[in-house]
Amino acid sequence: MKRENEANKTIADNRQARHEYFILETMEAGLVLTGTEVKAARNGKVQLKDGWAEVRGGEAWLENVHISEYSHGNMMNHTPVHARKLLLHKREILKLHGKTREKGLSLIPLKMYLKQGRIKCELALAKGKKLHDKRETLKNREQEAEARVAMKARRYQ
Repeated sequence: MKRENEANKTIADNRQARHEYFILETMEAGLVLTGTEVKAARNGKVQLKDGWAEVRGGEAWLENVHISEYSHGNMMNHTPVHARKLLLHKREILKLHGKTREKGLSLIPLKMYLKQGRIKCELALAKGKKLHDKRETLKNREQEAEARVAMKARRYQ
């Protein structure tokens, strides 16, 4: 029986990723976690900011993602930062391996969420932005906001 408050509940979000990278493609992956990692993640103790994923030995791994220790865990608690295995189909892993070998493409986690009681990670195939790209993105966002305000003001005249 599914709990109501767990329906696609976002655990962690990497908001800075969209500022730092051009997102080319996204995909969903499962995670291999221990019991205390799951408990801590459900409590929202996850930080994706510095994380990335890579393909090693025919398997996908999530690196440098911080899941804090579970507060009620005993001496068998997990270490906060270590490589965690991603659950993907073989063809998806091969595709990612080929794409990440291209120049400038990275695999980064965008968000972690609960889906039907299981913890999933949304991965993005991304290309890093240069400083001028970031400035241009901010400029476009400001122009769009100004246009929305102008359209709204015109509607009420």
